[in-house]
Amino acid sequence: MDGLILQILNGLDKGSAYALIALGLTLIFGTLGVVNFGHGALFMIGAFCAVTLQRILNLGFVDEGATSSSVGGFSFGGAQETPYVEHWFGEAVGGTIIDWSVPLAILFAIPVMMLVGIAMERGLIKHFYKRPHADQILVTFGLAIVLQEVVKFYFGANPIPTPAPDAFTGSFDFGVLIGYDPFTIVYPYWRLVYFVFAMVIIAAVFGFLQFTTFGMVVRAGMADRETVGLLGIDIDKRFTIMFAIAACVAGLAGVMYTPINSPNYHMGMDFLVLSFVVVVVGGMGSLPGAVLAGFLLGILESFASMAEVIDIVPGINQIIIYLVAIVILLTRPRGLMGRKGVMEE
Repeated sequence: MDGLILQILNGLDKGSAYALIALGLTLIFGTLGVVNFGHGALFMIGAFCAVTLQRILNLGFVDEGATSSSVGGFSFGGAQETPYVEHWFGEAVGGTIIDWSVPLAILFAIPVMMLVGIAMERGLIKHFYKRPHADQILVTFGLAIVLQEVVKFYFGANPIPTPAPDAFTGSFDFGVLIGYDPFTIVYPYWRLVYFVFAMVIIAAVFGFLQFTTFGMVVRAGMADRETVGLLGIDIDKRFTIMFAIAACVAGLAGVMYTPINSPNYHMGMDFLVLSFVVVVVGGMGSLPGAVLAGFLLGILESFASMAEVIDIVPGINQIIIYLVAIVILLTRPRGLMGRKGVMEE
């Protein structure tokens, strides 16, 4: 039983990333009707926002008078680099700011991702609204490759470790909460933080669409764009903002995922294909379906990664998501919660 609980926790962790990326993909498809294969690149850019902020906070100057070592009670002076943040705010406060660079990167990533999203939509994607989905896939996939190579050029090909704050580097004894012996079920703090963060973002997106006037207009535009336009509402402007919000969701998912998986230039592609499968399984255009499918497939993939399962069916963990997608699409072609008429023309 403890092994099952651990796999469920692992599944919720993976499912959180799948659900957040799939949510952004579905927002874009539901509002603009665009199949955005560049969405994984937005996840990658968010991760490198965290890397960039970490490097900025660690910029410093060489303190020639700093003492670098001591032997036998004698101190030896030497050059030591002091981050500007520690110099300006003091060692304690500056060190804390550097330590919390990943959570602070959320504030840095929000305006960056909004601008990137608006630039993508206004500069490229708006020209493909009425083009076939195949054209949309090709151009956005090409854009993803370009962005990937740009990141590779500036940051290199190797993964860049981006640690979580020291307060979240340990593991939480989850088993004690449910009556198990100590250290029976332990789980990394940051993975639990990521799950909670995903729940907050998902709830915020659904709350925004459900309870704000802006969100209600957007939902109406998703259902009948022409009628909303005839009412004198600039629905195109609102959809551009929704594209920026979707980009922001993907970017924040990438920011918080950096301590779990060190950022690298191809991480966007790694998640894109899986997340697109999640969208198809949940139902094209269905936001609840994207979230539900993300967590379900994350849990299934986690259970398929158990040694007992792999011993019986080697390699099943690599294909389980695609097998489930085939079964669901054969039995429910619109996905779990897909809308009638979407992608059926």
